Amino acid sequence: MPDAQRANIARAAPPRAPEFDATLALLREGAGYISARADRLGTDVFRTRLALRPVICMRGAEAAEIFYGGDRFTRRGAMPASIRHLLQDDGSVQGLDGAAHRHRKAMFTGLMLEGSIRRLAGHFAAEWRSAVPGWQTAGRVVLVRALPQLLFRAAAVWAGVPVDDAEATRRADEMEAMIVNAGRLGPANWRARLRRHQTEAWARRVIRDLRAGAAAELSPALPAAAIAAHRDEAGRLLPEAVAAVELINLLRPVVAVGHFILFAALALHHHPEWRTRFATGADEDLEPFAQEIRRTTPFFPAVAGRVLTPFTWRGIDFAADAWVLFDIHGTDTHPALWADPAAFRPERFRGWDGDPWRLVPQGAGLVGATHRCPGERITLELIKEAVRLLCCDLDWRLPPQDLTVHPARLPACPAEGLVLADLRPCR
Repeated sequence: MPDAQRANIARAAPPRAPEFDATLALLREGAGYISARADRLGTDVFRTRLALRPVICMRGAEAAEIFYGGDRFTRRGAMPASIRHLLQDDGSVQGLDGAAHRHRKAMFTGLMLEGSIRRLAGHFAAEWRSAVPGWQTAGRVVLVRALPQLLFRAAAVWAGVPVDDAEATRRADEMEAMIVNAGRLGPANWRARLRRHQTEAWARRVIRDLRAGAAAELSPALPAAAIAAHRDEAGRLLPEAVAAVELINLLRPVVAVGHFILFAALALHHHPEWRTRFATGADEDLEPFAQEIRRTTPFFPAVAGRVLTPFTWRGIDFAADAWVLFDIHGTDTHPALWADPAAFRPERFRGWDGDPWRLVPQGAGLVGATHRCPGERITLELIKEAVRLLCCDLDWRLPPQDLTVHPARLPACPAEGLVLADLRPCR
């Protein structure tokens, strides 16, 4: 074969999805869009358009390593403003690259020590137990409404952020609005962004108060104080607005864990053998159960990046500034990576080797070196604590309701928010 022909094959463009523009299909199909097209095309990388902008979509463990490893991508400018403002915002750790990202990330990972995480889980359990009498009086609880309140209050106590009942209710609602409206277009997204401005003003006041009360020294004994005291690589305190954004980036993800907990409760309903097992104290399977919840829950479908330095992968040239979407849920349910991926099988995580490129619900790679979420252990421990509470503290049943999980709703949620009834303490 002539060298020129061989070079043309090596530089072949990825196949194109059938739609001229995939925006409506992505909104309609949600977390399943990329995998459905990849399966149809017989490839883990293809190209399409979103809002008329060319984009390359990719999935799988090898794609995870390409996307998260090696500083090939930046998150800056990769997400539409409608999503970025609600889930990241300018100046936050997610928008940093290289040494600046690693320095800021180290501050967050330093807050995720085992004792601190267990303290947060304990606060969540206390909030849950204090809410149960009210649920019993009402005869039911809608988990999608209750969990943001419980999780925010627990996170505020853990972080050292003083809030009264009215403010806790307001801030929890604002943070949940950020989460559920990030993937939406139009008025719902606009309203959530307006409410976020209120959250940011409150967070700036918290940072200001922490710094004012610290005089010359600010002890980072609690997470909020650690953020207020954090200094950049040059030894400068973060600007007040940036520190406020990072405080929100600490608290809001804790609230978001409620969407995993919803699916944990739903799994206990669909698979009562696990509920029985945990009720007898079989804690050794809590971690595998929580991992399988994270693997199977269609949380957010993909993460976006822009190419920083041109590179070639699988014979495809990735040009500088190319827009790329990595399929999170499609990698976690990829048939080449997971046996019977549609089945709920927590036992697959017994003896799990912790492969950082295969299970990626909160990012891939090593936490300290990549954009993988530093709060992954928090997510796992809160799911495990919720499962203990649902199996050992509280008897409940699901009354007749619509349990449909619509793929276009992001993050996913059962249609009626998951109603629990007949609530009474476990014997």
